[in-house]
Parts: sequence; structure tokens; C-alpha cells
Amino acid sequence: MSSSLPVTDRPRRPEWMKVRAPSPDGRYFDVQRLVHGLRLHTICEEARCPNISECWGRGTATFQILGDTCTRACRYCYVDSGRPDAPPDALEPLRVAQAAAQMALKHVVVTSVDRDDVADCGAAHYAATIRALKAKLPDASVEVLTPDFLGVEEEALATVLAARPEVFNHNIETVRRLHPHMRGAKASYDKALWLLQRAKEVAGYDVMTKSGIIVGLGERNEEVVETLRDLRASGVDVVTIGQYLQPSPKHAKIDRWVHPDEFRWFREQGEKLGFGSVFSGPLVRSSYRADEQRHAALAL
Repeated sequence: MSSSLPVTDRPRRPEWMKVRAPSPDGRYFDVQRLVHGLRLHTICEEARCPNISECWGRGTATFQILGDTCTRACRYCYVDSGRPDAPPDALEPLRVAQAAAQMALKHVVVTSVDRDDVADCGAAHYAATIRALKAKLPDASVEVLTPDFLGVEEEALATVLAARPEVFNHNIETVRRLHPHMRGAKASYDKALWLLQRAKEVAGYDVMTKSGIIVGLGERNEEVVETLRDLRASGVDVVTIGQYLQPSPKHAKIDRWVHPDEFRWFREQGEKLGFGSVFSGPLVRSSYRADEQRHAALAL
């Protein structure tokens, strides 16, 4: 029997989860034409992000490199999973930089699928993308949201951080108790914490570290706070907390809709723990208004 509810039985979305359709007056369709014309992927589309209308309407997007097929199959993620049918596209970093320049981005966010099929798990491709962005947009800051680089963590961190991104992000996603069930046998809660802490040690410069949590998967509020404590103890500077949305019937079902008052409480707990920035809200995602997240942390 499937562990997910049929579409018709999903909990009805509360009013605070409603989003607007793309506006013909914004830049949404300009971004769409640019991204598709350059044969690029974005996590906005691949993961069915609820903020796509707002972000693309503002002229921003989060680029997804290393293709559109992930070698993992997390139970909450809509990105296609399987075995990629091609090696990383060597020209993709240049096209990402071209798109970012045409969009006149001041802060560029780059994420990827997991590529366990590649020897370095895509680390060199990340580094090439960062270098291309810095060459094309020398005044822009770069944020990378990376996979866990399973098996080559130390070498991959050195490769990525040698390109000097301003923000290194790795999402822990959920609380310790739910982590194995939601992320699978390959992922590790403790390895995620190690990766974030080790990034600061390897960098050799003042890199900002960041992580994200999604709620509504069956966690308890006290477990979220415990995860915040773990992240802060690992030196994480910025944290995001947002509501899980079931992308299809085959994915993990929504346990509950978390009320905005609870998100405010999460933010308060995070601020008490000393994070430089805590973005917590129903529609918050890791790269949602990422420039503002970074500036809020820098302002402290």
C-alpha cells in the first residue's frame, strides 16, 4: 500500500499558503525565455517551487547545474531521479554566467542534483561555475547549495571553496529522527553537520555557511529547535525554515500545515541561539530572497 495519500485526499491548503499566478507586468516571462533559450535548468521549475512567480517576476532565479536527473530519491523532492544519461556539460558554467549577467544579478544562487555517478560528485563543475560567474560578474556575490559529495567530501570541499563562493549552503532538510526515512541510506544527518563545519575550516577565508529545514513531515517543534542547536554548534550563520509541500502522490505526505505563529516562534528560537539570519515562514525556501538573507547576516 502506498504511504502517500491520493491527490484528492491531500490536506486542503490554508489561506496563508496561497500564491499568485505570474503577472504579465513583471519579468517572469523574460526569465523563462532566457533560461530556456540557454538550455539551463532551475530548481524553481525542477522542484516546483511555490515562489517561482514572485522570484522570476523580480528577475531572479536559482540555477540548477549538473543536469536534471538526480542520483538520489529523497521522499520530499520532486526533481527527477535515476541514472543521468550524460556527463556534466562543460559549457554549462559559461551559460549560467551569461544568464546571470543578462539578468544583472547582484547575488547568484547555484544548486545542483546529486551526481554520485561522477568521480568528484560534481565539485569541479561547481568550481568552474563559480569562476565563470566571478569573471562575468565581478561585483556579484555567489552562493552555492551543494549536495553532500558522498565519499569525496574533503577533496570536494577544497575544490569548491578554492573558487571562493561567498556563501556555502548545504541543507540538513529535516530533524535527526526523520532523516534516514526522508533522505535514504546514503544521506547522514551527522555528515551534513560535519560538512557545514568543515567548510569553514577548509575555506581559508570568511565564508558564510547556511542550511535549511522543511517542516510538516512529522517532526515535533522541539526537534526543530534541537536541529537549530546542532546547526549553530556547527558554526552555521544563516538558516531557513519553510513548509513542506507534497509535490506528487508518490512523495511523502504532508503531516500538517504549520501555522505562521509557529514559524515566528522558530525564528525567535533561532535568533536566541545566535544565527546571523533566520528566515522562517510557510513559503520560505533555501534560496528565497537569498540576497536579503545574506545581507541580514552581514548587518550584525
